[in-house]
Amino acid sequence: MFRYLFYIYFLVAVSFGVLSRGSDDDNNSIISKQVLGEQEADRVVGLPGQPPVSFKQYAGYVTVNETHGRALFYWFFEATNNPNNKPLLLWLNGGPGCSSIGYGEAEELGPFFTQKNKPELKFNKFSWNKAANLLFLESPVGVGFSYTNTSSDIKELGDTNTAQDSYKFLLNWFRRFPQFKSHEFYIAGESYAGHYVPQLAEQIFDNNKKVKKEDRINFKGFMIGNALMDDETDQKGMIDYAWDHAVISDHLYHSIKRVCNFSLKLVGDDCDNLLNQYFAVYKILDMYSLYAPKCVNTNFSTIPNSLSTIEGWFKRPTGYDPCLSDYTETYMNRPDVQAALHANITKISYPWTHCSNNISFWSDAPFSMLPTIKKLIDGGLRVWVYSGDTDGRIPVTSTRLTLRKLGLKITEDWTPWYTNNKQVGGWTVAYDGLFFVTIRGAGHQVPTFKPKQALQLVRHFLSNKKLPSAPY
Repeated sequence: MFRYLFYIYFLVAVSFGVLSRGSDDDNNSIISKQVLGEQEADRVVGLPGQPPVSFKQYAGYVTVNETHGRALFYWFFEATNNPNNKPLLLWLNGGPGCSSIGYGEAEELGPFFTQKNKPELKFNKFSWNKAANLLFLESPVGVGFSYTNTSSDIKELGDTNTAQDSYKFLLNWFRRFPQFKSHEFYIAGESYAGHYVPQLAEQIFDNNKKVKKEDRINFKGFMIGNALMDDETDQKGMIDYAWDHAVISDHLYHSIKRVCNFSLKLVGDDCDNLLNQYFAVYKILDMYSLYAPKCVNTNFSTIPNSLSTIEGWFKRPTGYDPCLSDYTETYMNRPDVQAALHANITKISYPWTHCSNNISFWSDAPFSMLPTIKKLIDGGLRVWVYSGDTDGRIPVTSTRLTLRKLGLKITEDWTPWYTNNKQVGGWTVAYDGLFFVTIRGAGHQVPTFKPKQALQLVRHFLSNKKLPSAPY
């Protein structure tokens, strides 16, 4: 009887075009012919200069507002092995206004890196799609290849509509890739993603209680690194770190401490002048990786993203800026690369850049993300915070002050963790509801400087296992 019923179902499914392909393609889901066509249209069969790989990749646009013509660009990589049983991880870079593809995919944790003076891509053996199905999103509109047909949208950008559009993107992306809907879903990001990630997490967390069952996301937790979380402690920690690491003089340090009150949203002219002296030092040092050499053979210019009257707090792109960025920018502006990625289909009037020249206004940015983070911890989500300890932009000092301000009970304090070569990878602090990890010797973009340790970190985060506290 069962075989007969299955045969009838098979005939009906074939006649209506809804039977799925084999398990290697779609996790045994029933997917309509239309959806399969949408997926195939986004399939990236090979990029110019790409090394051969066995995993599948997709790229393209997901509309988030039909009326305004707003569409966000994504690039998705299935896991290198057993994608049907791996979680789905969304990666977000910050800025605000910087590309998760330019930094995250091409220079940090994606499968393909651009190369100096070479048109070919290099395979990243520490790519995070060894641990998860990996999704990169260029958000908000105006960043990278993401666009809007309503120019006024760019003048209304802020944290709130960025989170709302990113949530709509996810809903529509899961409709295009329903085979991943049941997978455990996580978000990770760095820098200003200390705003983006918790705010998107809150959108998912709140809406999962209200939406229809088919629109619920199997959301389990998030991880943020060198993250902007609280303006007061972030700024105080930057000054403390600079003094403690011999970047600024005793006189400048004590003057800033005496004059500047970072608990205020705005500071006075006297503080501004002192802070300008502080930021002047980072014209000759790399703020994002204190002990790395500066790139001196490039015309790549930093792109201002002004969110504050204080010169320098946000007027530097919150992302590491090595010479590699020049080559990424060259590669992403090649017409054959854009064609392979199904990108720039509307022929955007400006070139692709790491950080958008168009975003000069930001409507809302909460002074602190700690209330949101605390709410999500209390809601039972997994929350990890990590910090590369040579970053001067959002240094480990800032993160430690911020986590102290969060007021969580410490359950296991300052424990070393080890890599598989029996070296100390950094330190951990287990809080009641949050896990903090430092990465020894890493700058602002941890996977760029310590790729092996970063892959170890994300694997342990996804499996919810503590990092090894003894050599192995």
